[in-house]
Amino acid sequence: MTDRKRARLFGTPFGLASLGCLVLAGWALWTGGILDGPIARDVRASSVYVAPGVELDEAAAERIIGNRRLVVLLLEPGADGSDACDAVRRAADGTVVLILSRDGDDYDRYGCALLPDRDDENFGRAFVAETVIGSGVDGFVDRPLEALKVVTVNYDRLVKAGTVPDGTRTISPSLPRYLVAAAAVLAVLAGSTLVYAAGRRAGRLTAARRSLRDAADDSRSALSAATAVLAQQIIDLDQRYARMKPTAIAGDADHKAFVREYPQLVTDYTGLLDAVATTGDRDEADLTEVAGRVAELSRQAAKLARLAETAQMARPAGS
Repeated sequence: MTDRKRARLFGTPFGLASLGCLVLAGWALWTGGILDGPIARDVRASSVYVAPGVELDEAAAERIIGNRRLVVLLLEPGADGSDACDAVRRAADGTVVLILSRDGDDYDRYGCALLPDRDDENFGRAFVAETVIGSGVDGFVDRPLEALKVVTVNYDRLVKAGTVPDGTRTISPSLPRYLVAAAAVLAVLAGSTLVYAAGRRAGRLTAARRSLRDAADDSRSALSAATAVLAQQIIDLDQRYARMKPTAIAGDADHKAFVREYPQLVTDYTGLLDAVATTGDRDEADLTEVAGRVAELSRQAAKLARLAETAQMARPAGS
């Protein structure tokens, strides 16, 4: 698509609406974690992540943490805490994350305080939170739920000291965001389908009108040609009528028939001219009717021409 076509598309109300829906869909998918890994997906809707192979009653762990701004990741032995911290940086933003993995009889601890302005004015508070949050858990390696209770006590101490902001964590499930994204995409698709269908219908109607207009133009051209032929026939007959009318009384039957019928032909032709003059406003059916009248008068003119020929040949014989 060229730049001009893009500008023309997005310059229309539908194009702007489609662009807005696509932006909304992208935002919903991005904030909903469409690109998240397994840890981040769990953390978006839970305060506890338990790696496969690690034994823990996750429901009980959730009840212990409650609605604190605290997230605990229990990973397999040897897991890299720094990588896990990076993985949940968006999903657990605004919380204190503690990453635990068993290392023999102790825990390998990694604090990850995702506090607001943690890289600027709250850098010191984040450092303290990361240091304190995992204190005292090594004695409960075989009892992870007890270790979580210690972690919550540490968290509450940090809140009381003002190191960590007070407040509850609001978990926003991803499903509504995906639904918003799906609705936005469906709106674009539905709108595109409607525009396409409307365009197709408009195109068919335009083509039909053009076909009718072309047919009418052809009919008008044919009618004009037929009318010109009839006009020439009238001119030829008028010259004969001027010569034959004075001698009609002495003429034969064909002579008299020609002189009698020609004025009616002229009258009919004069009435026909009004219909021919308004053919620009007539439809195909009307044009066909007018063309039929022209053809009928042309046949009558040809008949009178034959009568005139016969009468002209008969007069010398009777003179």
